[in-house]
Amino acid sequence: MKRVVVLLALSLLVACGREAVPPPQAGADVQGGLAGGERRIEADVAFLADDLLEGRAAGTRGYDLAALYVANRFRALGLQPAGDAGSYFQTVPLLEGRRQREGAAFVVRRAGGDITFAFQDDFLPGINFNAGTHAVTAPLVFVGQAVHAPELGHDDFAGVDVAGKIAVYFSGAPSTFPNTQRAFHASGRQKMEALAARGAVGAVSLGNPVDEAKYPWARGARNWQMPGMRLLDEEGAPIDAYPGIRATASLGVHAARQLFEGAPMDADEVFARRESGTLKAFDLPGQATLSGSTSLTRLESSNVVGLLPGSDPALAAEHVVFTAHLDHIGIGAEVDGDGIYNGAFDNALGTAVMLEAANELLSGPAPRRSMLFVAVTAEERGLLGAEYFATRPTVAGPLVANINMDMPVFLADVTDVVPIGVEHSTLEADVQAAAAGLGIGLTADPKPEEVVFVRSDQYAFVRQGIPAVYLDAGIKARSPDVDALALYEDFLTGHYHQPSDEASLPIHYPSATRLAKLNAAIGRRVGDAEARPKWKDGDFFGRTFGQPAP
Repeated sequence: MKRVVVLLALSLLVACGREAVPPPQAGADVQGGLAGGERRIEADVAFLADDLLEGRAAGTRGYDLAALYVANRFRALGLQPAGDAGSYFQTVPLLEGRRQREGAAFVVRRAGGDITFAFQDDFLPGINFNAGTHAVTAPLVFVGQAVHAPELGHDDFAGVDVAGKIAVYFSGAPSTFPNTQRAFHASGRQKMEALAARGAVGAVSLGNPVDEAKYPWARGARNWQMPGMRLLDEEGAPIDAYPGIRATASLGVHAARQLFEGAPMDADEVFARRESGTLKAFDLPGQATLSGSTSLTRLESSNVVGLLPGSDPALAAEHVVFTAHLDHIGIGAEVDGDGIYNGAFDNALGTAVMLEAANELLSGPAPRRSMLFVAVTAEERGLLGAEYFATRPTVAGPLVANINMDMPVFLADVTDVVPIGVEHSTLEADVQAAAAGLGIGLTADPKPEEVVFVRSDQYAFVRQGIPAVYLDAGIKARSPDVDALALYEDFLTGHYHQPSDEASLPIHYPSATRLAKLNAAIGRRVGDAEARPKWKDGDFFGRTFGQPAP
């Protein structure tokens, strides 16, 4: 109890004002060798990633504490409340679903005998947001990666009828696709829309050897009790719940091998074709029964919204939106006796960087356009808080650009950043100029196959036609003896979505502070420009989602 009181008291000190903790003299060292922005970022991460907040899962007490902390930080910085009814909070209505072990089954019936897959060891039922219980029996059809891309002459559904069947598919998109289209078609939403449009009654997502080498099935499956979520519409119905697809499941690689026994292609050939981008659809033998049950609960969480009003009477109605997701995944299966998934890098650090970017902008003259700072909820449940804000903004004027901060893994002193999605819009010139002014290098995405551009909150804004950029941590260490990319990959395999993503990791706060300065500089350039950002001529995302009228 004493520790909780101390932490809450520290939070209140932060809320008292920008002068509550006097800034050090220029160049002065403080405890740990940090000064200025580095110290502020470290303090924010220490609080947001503390066990007190229990992993900040959307809809929990821990998340609400984090949201209150950020609102008080906004107030202390001098940002105006820009949420609902004059507050810092935008209420986000959610439906939470939790899969149940009881009643879950995945059985394939074939002439040679039934295959019964084991809950957790082999498969996990999907969460059904439309009904408390579900069961469907239907033939199986393999549909590659469930991608229909006529602009690239690609159709994973060619030669098969999906209607009335359970579709079996891989995640991702063909490796032969250009990176932009690969990112778009890798989106799970695109796949489910394609399956629903073709009349599938069920869907089974398959693991693959490449991904499972990095993220073993058992590691993810042990957290089967983690909930899923959907936004609720004005009538209280779940959004993107696809009622025609009555049952879903995921299947590990070892179990997928059984599924392809007796099929036109065996598992090894299918796995190889996935890597080469040459998958073909075909019917699988037998019929499958998928069943399960879901507990459904309506709840609310909050986006936290602060405003720096623009200085130009003509442009102040336009808004540049900074975002960082405040949530993480909460409490889950214990690993080495620890069941709190603190999310220090993901995304306490990103939130702290956004707060420091706000501090940078408030330290100078206000940009001509208004700046919005939004700590969004439920990113880990499907970019839900960002989607809610992008489609229902709490301000009257248009949103003209999004600058997102998510999981900047600074484990070393780096000289660069990785600008994700910068090539799609005129934001590229702003990023380049701002980086040059600060002496920060720009490095192309080293892992385009991870399709990060559709996996973080900026994509919710892109889907509304708003140009966006997401700046990730750099991979070029200042010291030639350090491999920053290897450190990042080690984090992904060892700490990502694990209890070990804690503030005790060696976070390089000076690099995080440089990222905050860069984000602020980009925001200032966009805010002061005569013209708002726009998609480049012929850009895929610009064509697909359009752009708000000026």
